[in-house]
Amino acid sequence: MHTHRFLVTGGQKLEGQIRVSGSKNAALPIIAASLLTNEPVTLTNIPDIADIATMEHILHFLGVETDFDGKKMVINAKAVANLEIEHELVSKLRASILFLGPLLARNKEVRLAFPGGCVIGKRPIDAHLLALKELGAEVIEDGEVVHLIADRLKGAKFTMSEASVTATENAIMAAVLAEGETVIRLAASEPHVQDLCNFLNSMGAKIDGIGNHKLKIKGVKKLHGTKYRVTSDYLEAGTLVIAAAITGGTVDILDIDPSHLDIFWQKLREVGVIFELGEDMVRVLPSPELRAIRLQTAVFPSFPTDLQAPFTALLSQAKGTSFIFETLFDGRLQYLYELEKMGLDPKILNPYQAEITGPTKLQGAAVASCDLRAGAAVVLAALAAEGQTEISNIYYIDRGYAHLDEKLNSIGAKIERIK
Repeated sequence: MHTHRFLVTGGQKLEGQIRVSGSKNAALPIIAASLLTNEPVTLTNIPDIADIATMEHILHFLGVETDFDGKKMVINAKAVANLEIEHELVSKLRASILFLGPLLARNKEVRLAFPGGCVIGKRPIDAHLLALKELGAEVIEDGEVVHLIADRLKGAKFTMSEASVTATENAIMAAVLAEGETVIRLAASEPHVQDLCNFLNSMGAKIDGIGNHKLKIKGVKKLHGTKYRVTSDYLEAGTLVIAAAITGGTVDILDIDPSHLDIFWQKLREVGVIFELGEDMVRVLPSPELRAIRLQTAVFPSFPTDLQAPFTALLSQAKGTSFIFETLFDGRLQYLYELEKMGLDPKILNPYQAEITGPTKLQGAAVASCDLRAGAAVVLAALAAEGQTEISNIYYIDRGYAHLDEKLNSIGAKIERIK
């Protein structure tokens, strides 16, 4: 794990244009799904982040050829070795669980050490196993390893045990090559799940109901290679919008799909942020006064949990008392203790609910990034703070945001990366 830190000098107004990278949360399952064909797959708009490098290491371990230049990745899975993916490879990356569905479909067996790499509460894998069992997988009990076998996967009608994104993605990837029809109810419908479905359809899969909580999948015998552009990262887009709003700048954020962020735009309006939406961009303008609101996360299309911490950084500058309710993950409010070091006075009611009163005059301090989105929140607070903020543990930020410091610096931020 690297020991880089950010040194942020606050109080700079951001001005100019900035382009959003490809979606991390779409790229990871799409890379895993490339194992479903023995023909080459070319993916463009891949973000250059640590998690993508970890996925590539796992592909190489399985004997899959890849070529990645920082934006475009070519994957050639002519042969995929039936090996146990060791703890050392999966411990860094929660998303390595996404190999369950494709490896089961491709090799009729998958053995994977329990994935790690995530610090937001405990994320059990029951939802994955229940969905794959419905499609005919047999789970072989082993405390250390997830071990599944399935001589043949068969279409089934079932309801997900929860609207889990990665479990839905595993179920979809297993179902596209299963015999007969699969109907998945309570399927997650986030933009990255939709992108995975569109990618699979470009390979010859037959998935209907994309974007809804009910998916119909007609199994096919074989998938072919494809060329596909990964969708832009709506979570990065939201983070950059908040960076512009919290510094009172005028910034154009390009290459976005505004429909991915309907509830986010609604909440920004409630807060009093002034912005103009275009077809694939948004212009954020200086806002005279921000107002406190109630912010509650839930599954898509409700407010995304991954934008809760960044949005709370903005609410620190809003007049009145805002109420934050995180419904999806325990441990997600830890970043409030870091913002407290910068002068915020949060009232943490329980692991899921907090109140913050603003506007708060934030002061630079030494803080840590406790997870990926918490890291974004402290960077945003640092942009608005007086003086210098030193942020440690930026490894988490680099896992999910491609060159965040360089992007923000290109529009006027002062962020120094120190080793």
